[in-house]
Amino acid sequence: MNAFGALAVATPLLMFAQKSATAVRLAFISAATVEASRDNVASFRDEMRKLGWVEGRNVVIEYRFAGGDTSKLPVLIAEVLRHKPDLIVITSTPGAQAAKAATTSVPVVFSMVSDPIASDVVASLARPGGNLTGWSNLLPETSQKLLELLKEVIPKALRLAVLFDPSNQGKVVEVKVLQDVARSARVSLQLVEARNAEGLKAAFASLTTERFDGLIVLQDNVTGEHRKEIVEFAARIRLPAIYQVREFADAGGLLSYGMNMPEQFRRSAFYADRILRGARPSDLPVEQPTKFELVVNMKTAKALGLSIPQSILLRADRVIE
Repeated sequence: MNAFGALAVATPLLMFAQKSATAVRLAFISAATVEASRDNVASFRDEMRKLGWVEGRNVVIEYRFAGGDTSKLPVLIAEVLRHKPDLIVITSTPGAQAAKAATTSVPVVFSMVSDPIASDVVASLARPGGNLTGWSNLLPETSQKLLELLKEVIPKALRLAVLFDPSNQGKVVEVKVLQDVARSARVSLQLVEARNAEGLKAAFASLTTERFDGLIVLQDNVTGEHRKEIVEFAARIRLPAIYQVREFADAGGLLSYGMNMPEQFRRSAFYADRILRGARPSDLPVEQPTKFELVVNMKTAKALGLSIPQSILLRADRVIE
């Protein structure tokens, strides 16, 4: 087991037991696996160090990972609450909802929540109220951009599929945005649901049986945990696909457009620092991403026999040759 895995699995209870009297207690709960969370956790820890919070010296962090199964989140939250943390950092819409249900006193910093108002996580973005604040990754124009970019690459596309987890309320909100855009663009949009690994197999079967011109993959715990399988599947059936995070394009996906996830976790550290130094979550506005990345994988485009328009290449933040 590598060092990060050993830290995540073996040390949380020991760290809490051995912490110094002056250290603050922080719980980091991810809806994903240890491996899928690696870069995000590294970004968070690095930014915390820059802000003066050093693990083993003045902060103790207990790590928990749901492994892509959001039903485990309430149990993980209950576990860390027994240790009376000073702050909880948590990912995903289901994670934020579970944290809100579990505690009204422990401050919570969330990230990767698509619509915290519609999901009943906060009262408003400007004045969250309660004990939760953090990052929202929903901007309607970003969901709209996924369809627009895919249509720009495949102008004749008339039938597109959207792969997502319907149990994630934030993704349901994004799907509604896509449906509105599709109607305006006169594109037929087929929703393909995957709540877990078994559901993903059924989704693959549906995508293989039916004929689609392209695929939009929304980032959630299911698709994120099975990134490699999804990218390989799309390549195997020669289905052009666009994804919400660059990790898919790095893995061989055709296109990605969306926020930079490691950067969002750096901002989560900024929120954690503010709260640990006395700020109240209710007074810290929920932030939304301001920078988005467009990544093009030319290797995949060539394999699919697609010509990427120059207009996209000129706007791309990264082109994988």
